[in-house]
Amino acid sequence: MQGRLVVATHNKGKVKEFGALLAPYWQSFVSAAELNLPEPEETGQTFADNALLKARAAAGAGYWTLADDSGLCVNALGGDPGLYSARWAGPQKDFQMAMRRVHDGLANTNDRSAYFICVLALIDPDGREHVFEGRCEGAMTWPPRGSLGFGYDP
Repeated sequence: MQGRLVVATHNKGKVKEFGALLAPYWQSFVSAAELNLPEPEETGQTFADNALLKARAAAGAGYWTLADDSGLCVNALGGDPGLYSARWAGPQKDFQMAMRRVHDGLANTNDRSAYFICVLALIDPDGREHVFEGRCEGAMTWPPRGSLGFGYDP
């Protein structure tokens, strides 16, 4: 696509992932952190609310703006950590600790069903907002496997 894209995140892992995904489609993109844009508090009631909060905070730069919000929702935990997935990792962003919390919460149940949800909010230079949601159903596996991801994706 033509023009510049602002990826509305300060998360280095997301910047790396978005960079790999977007490189074939965008001539130029930059993170909100690189532009010294503020990182808004995630006060929304839904993933879409939070994705839009982040996109709107970065949209003032006058470029296309893309933001996401995502989380792991474990059915036996009533959908937790869900909207609070990052907060479960604490201020140090310790996702191993967060996964231990999930594991401990599942100690007395055989239900390992879960889903991962990701919402993208895209704002064009004219201010039009577009929201997209994806959901991946699955089951929790222990111990966590992998070494190429971040967050709840080890």
